[in-house]
Amino acid sequence: MSTSFWQKSSYCGEGDACIHISTSPTRTVSLTESGDPAGAILHTTPAALGTLLRALKESHAHG
Repeated sequence: MSTSFWQKSSYCGEGDACIHISTSPTRTVSLTESGDPAGAILHTTPAALGTLLRALKESHAHG
């Protein structure tokens, strides 16, 4: 799969533990971990990623 470019998370501090995200022309979202960029890449849809992020934010808000 061809991706346009990888963008580092704005929540990433210093070091190698950062999430990078990219989208493809087919609207597939790809995620990888910067400490192992040649390792596993997770491919998902924008809707599924949005659902995951909402669940994580809700879980964090409820402690």
